[in-house]
Amino acid sequence: MTSALQEIGGETALRDLVERFYDLMESDPAVHELHRLHFRGHGLSHTRQAQFEFMSGFLGGRPYYRERNGHMNLREIHAHIPIREADAELWLQTFDRALADVGLTGPAVEKMRATLHRAAHMLVNDVPDWRQGEDTQDREVLRDHGALRRG
Repeated sequence: MTSALQEIGGETALRDLVERFYDLMESDPAVHELHRLHFRGHGLSHTRQAQFEFMSGFLGGRPYYRERNGHMNLREIHAHIPIREADAELWLQTFDRALADVGLTGPAVEKMRATLHRAAHMLVNDVPDWRQGEDTQDREVLRDHGALRRG
């Protein structure tokens, strides 16, 4: 039986997708709110790899994330992150852009998109949003965070 990962082109295609997604997150000002959510975690370098590992198992490939962390519980992974409806929608829109940019289409991609839509909205929570109340100067410093990493 062919996995969804194989149907989209294997680990190489998945790596390209994840890299494009996070490139958009770091470079597009319209996606800055998603980027900000990673400032209090391990950062985007760690997140790129974790996303690849999670998506591999999610799509029926090697479960790297489960091997490393012992589970793939999305709610547990995101329990500390303030995720609002707008964040979920922005994540999905950005992921759709990344899919289009790397040329991934077809039935496996549509099934993945539908599942990710449900998952993203399941993660919406009422964790206190530390993004509220930041002053303008702090936001400007954080906005430049990605530019500094890109050199």
